[in-house]
Amino acid sequence: MDYNRLAELLFPHIRQTPEQIEARYPARQLPEGAKVTRMGPSPTGFMHLGNLYGALVDERLAHQSGGVFYLRIEDTDKKREVEGGVKTIIEAFSSFGLPFDEGATLEGDNGVYGPYRQSQRAEIYQTFVKSLVQRGMAYPCFCTETELATMHAHQLAQKENFGYYGKYATWRDRPMEDIEAALAAGQPYVVRFRSEGSLENKVRHEDLVKGKMEVTENDQDVVILKSDGIPTYHFAHVVDDHLMGTTVVVRGEEWLATLPVHLQLFRAMGWKAPKYAHTAQLMKIDAETGGKRKLSKRKDPELALTFYAKEGYPVPAVLEYLMTLLNSNYEDWRRANPDAPMNDFPFSTKKMSGSGALFDIDKLKDVSKNVISRMTADEVYDHVSGWSADFDPAFHALLTRDPAMTKAYLAIGRGGKKPRKDLALWTDVKPYMDFMFDELFAPDYTMPHNVFAQDAKSILSAYAQCFDEHDTPEDFFEKMKTIAQAHGFAADTKAYKANPEAYKGAVGDVSMVVRVAVAGRQNAPDLQSVMSIMGRDRVLARIEKCIAAL
Repeated sequence: MDYNRLAELLFPHIRQTPEQIEARYPARQLPEGAKVTRMGPSPTGFMHLGNLYGALVDERLAHQSGGVFYLRIEDTDKKREVEGGVKTIIEAFSSFGLPFDEGATLEGDNGVYGPYRQSQRAEIYQTFVKSLVQRGMAYPCFCTETELATMHAHQLAQKENFGYYGKYATWRDRPMEDIEAALAAGQPYVVRFRSEGSLENKVRHEDLVKGKMEVTENDQDVVILKSDGIPTYHFAHVVDDHLMGTTVVVRGEEWLATLPVHLQLFRAMGWKAPKYAHTAQLMKIDAETGGKRKLSKRKDPELALTFYAKEGYPVPAVLEYLMTLLNSNYEDWRRANPDAPMNDFPFSTKKMSGSGALFDIDKLKDVSKNVISRMTADEVYDHVSGWSADFDPAFHALLTRDPAMTKAYLAIGRGGKKPRKDLALWTDVKPYMDFMFDELFAPDYTMPHNVFAQDAKSILSAYAQCFDEHDTPEDFFEKMKTIAQAHGFAADTKAYKANPEAYKGAVGDVSMVVRVAVAGRQNAPDLQSVMSIMGRDRVLARIEKCIAAL
């Protein structure tokens, strides 16, 4: 077989050489030990938690080592691509603050190792495929879909391995005459890699997550170039990762089955393969069976990245929670470093679990409460105003009408060793502070069970006479004790517990009456702080409204 002639027949338009392409992609000049990682999603219109999970590993490995983290759009499968898919990818990662150093952007490419969209790199791939044909390591296959289906059915009947190999590789050694005749007839074809592998052989491999392993050598003549001239993922990522200088490939463990193919292709090209880190699948406990299962696009809304913005999960909380799944020692580190930025944590693939990572939405909410509790009032305000502008415009208008008032309320109980943890989601902010806005005030005047309406009115009238918005919480409580004594309630809780028959109730019941009148509910932050923010006129108006309603 004249392989040079075959290569010219298949690729007459390719005039450049692999060496010329290599010259356009010089080795990166980076510090020793620096890692180059990439995120390579397909523009299918759906960005899921697994994408973010892997991207966080990519970002930490690169930036923790002083390396490069880049975005490559792997759009070789046009059947699955949707309009606006690239925009969805870029905006999703942007919303989670992942800082790509280079790669695809909405405006084009940022960086000198592009194009960063695989659909724009067809001539590059074809150049390297042509070189494989010239070396007798690849060949055209004109099998039709019907012929492949018949072959598959025969393999099934004979209980043989599926695929295109051995005696089933019918175009592997066809003479040039047959190939020329098929080309002259205009028959569509793919280009397959000529595998010299055997299932009898094992390949040693050390995965950054799974550790040392042995995988069975690939014996399949896999398709590396489709009939439209665009490569399959198998070949495209090998070429791109080599040219772009990728040192670590992070991907889901579902790709382990194809690892032998990829290692084989790197060897055939004479290139050093990157390190691979195959991450464990995200699992959850099934509510119906009680067993573990993989997160499902159909069953689990939390798989979609859009879920977290819509529901109001803080971005830092989602990233922090994912880090607890990625590294087993992260929670211990966080307890020891409660105020440190997450990026100070020494991330390591050695601390990643090789088995399924269990995703728990309730645990995420707990993490979120802790994350929000460490934020300043200004930070919470900025996050909530940004979120509400997109998802609750009416509340946004109220929230931002008086920023000073809103921030003052959000500052109540914030800071210190034991900050309040009322908020897990940005959607919690509205019910947490709705009573601060007259437009949203919908009071429930349910008083403590031992406080009758007439007593409540008397308590409120008495407090209205002595109310001072400048009181401290201690001043407020002293007034509550005085009013309690005057209306038959114990000024001291211990005294009430010692002799409950002697009193109508305790001082806590009296302060609860005021809380219900002002906040319209029994659960609210420090009342004196709330009333100080509201101001005298609004507090007295609330008290009058409650008296009238009782």
